[in-house]
Amino acid sequence: MRIRTAGVVAAAALALVAAGCSKSSGTTAGASSSAKAGGGTVVIWADDQRAAALKPFAEKFGKDNGVTVQVQAISKDLQTNFVTASQSGKGPDIVVGAHDWIGNLVQNGTIDPVQLSDAQKSGFADVALKAVSFNGQLYGVPYAIENIALIRNTDLAPTAPATLDDLVTQGAALKKAGKVTNILSLQVGQTGDAYHMEPLFTAGGGYLFGQKSNGQWDPTDLGVGKPASIAAAQKIFSLGEKGSGALTRSITSDNAIPTFTGGKTAFLISGPWAIADIKKAGVKYDITPIPTFAAGGRPAAPFVGVQAFYLASKGKNKALASEFVTNYLTGTDLQVALYQANPRPPALTAALTKVESADPDVQKWLDASKNGTPLPNIPQMAAIWDPLGKAEAAIIGGADPATTLATAAKAITDAINK
Repeated sequence: MRIRTAGVVAAAALALVAAGCSKSSGTTAGASSSAKAGGGTVVIWADDQRAAALKPFAEKFGKDNGVTVQVQAISKDLQTNFVTASQSGKGPDIVVGAHDWIGNLVQNGTIDPVQLSDAQKSGFADVALKAVSFNGQLYGVPYAIENIALIRNTDLAPTAPATLDDLVTQGAALKKAGKVTNILSLQVGQTGDAYHMEPLFTAGGGYLFGQKSNGQWDPTDLGVGKPASIAAAQKIFSLGEKGSGALTRSITSDNAIPTFTGGKTAFLISGPWAIADIKKAGVKYDITPIPTFAAGGRPAAPFVGVQAFYLASKGKNKALASEFVTNYLTGTDLQVALYQANPRPPALTAALTKVESADPDVQKWLDASKNGTPLPNIPQMAAIWDPLGKAEAAIIGGADPATTLATAAKAITDAINK
């Protein structure tokens, strides 16, 4: 879904890291004696890029422990294909994916809880563990954290805007001076993008689902259509095509990053997946938290996404799969290699410490996530994306915020109650 890919896997570098993986600090790198004695095959499903990063480590694990680990790249619809294959008994032992899959995977009986020791858990960022928890249980081993932030062309805008009002003022001045064509680049398109719009929605006071006293999401408390969310939609309207023009439907997932790298705007709201193209274009940039609408207002809260490894409940070699996930995949070197393949702040603190000294962007992404919220991992979240995205696109285009959001709320409620 929102987990983007950027850059090319450096196979040689990964192989070098893999060569030393058994010496990873802080975790057990090898398989247990019972897993070694059992032999067998572990099948892992991942997307193309993560599959390429995993293969050297899978091969080493197999050689060290007398087993076979097959890493299979699934190019499209990984979550759907996993559920279908698992239910027919043809799925993998391990699947790699986003944390917001968890509710759907648990509901379909396709993944098992993961057993990590307290010492292992203490090595991960709190937000990562929270993201992969569901109904009080841990369902994945996290390895990467991502969120969107404000990326700024520092030649065009040397100073970070303190508020969204300030951003609009700066962007409009640059546009009037003929230096840019767009105030801001944030992907909308004709059908909207509720993921990228979430920081503005929350900064305006909106919310998707409420939370129970224990912190779990409450699917019975739908925020879309409530007065606070309508007020947020009205603020989004003010940024739209009949307002300041900062948000336009002409900015899509295809041209949002090129609009920035091409110097057509000083401001881009996007994630780590944009950085490779920005560096390639030679644009001087900085990364800062997305500002709120006005000084003292509610903070902009981007979604925080986590990538994780899951144990298939119908895997054919559960003991080996569990060993690979809970011990080998919690090694520092592997998490660093996954970062190198697809730069996102590592979820493992020791890996984060290793990479942040060489990449100043890592801490900036984390700073931009401090007001963020883990993407809801409840199954009902699937009903949000399409209706809310379309509603927000319509509002940006000039539709009435209250009636448009009310229509979206009904569509979401109907979908949840099916």
